[in-house]
Formats: sequence, C-alpha cells, structure tokens
Amino acid sequence: MAEIRLYLDKILEEKNISRYALAKATGTQYPIIDKYYKNRVERYDKDLLLRMCLYLECEPGDLIKLVEK
Repeated sequence: MAEIRLYLDKILEEKNISRYALAKATGTQYPIIDKYYKNRVERYDKDLLLRMCLYLECEPGDLIKLVEK
C-alpha cells in the first residue's frame, strides 16, 4: 500500500526557515502551513504548492512523494 507524504518539515529544517516565515512569505495563514508541515493535508492546493516551491526554490517532487507504507 502506498501513500502521499509531504516533506515540508525536512525542507524547512534544511533551509533553516520557520513555518511562520513561510506563511508570511506565501501569504498563507499559519494553521494551513502547519497542516502541510505535519502532513495532515487531505486536499492539496496547487496554488499554495506553487508559492511554496517558488519561495523554497524547490520542485513539487521535493515536497510531495509517493511512499510505500
């Protein structure tokens, strides 16, 4: 069985960026960024993913991966 896994926590840690800074830079409410950070998102917002990728200078595949359980 596979699942989609978000790696925002690892990317933010590697780049030394806080969730608050990402929320402010992307114009997104902190609780929404926190859900992505904690991998608790049920529906992915493509516009938010784009803003995060542009700010973090990464590809969508760096944020979201298909992993085996």
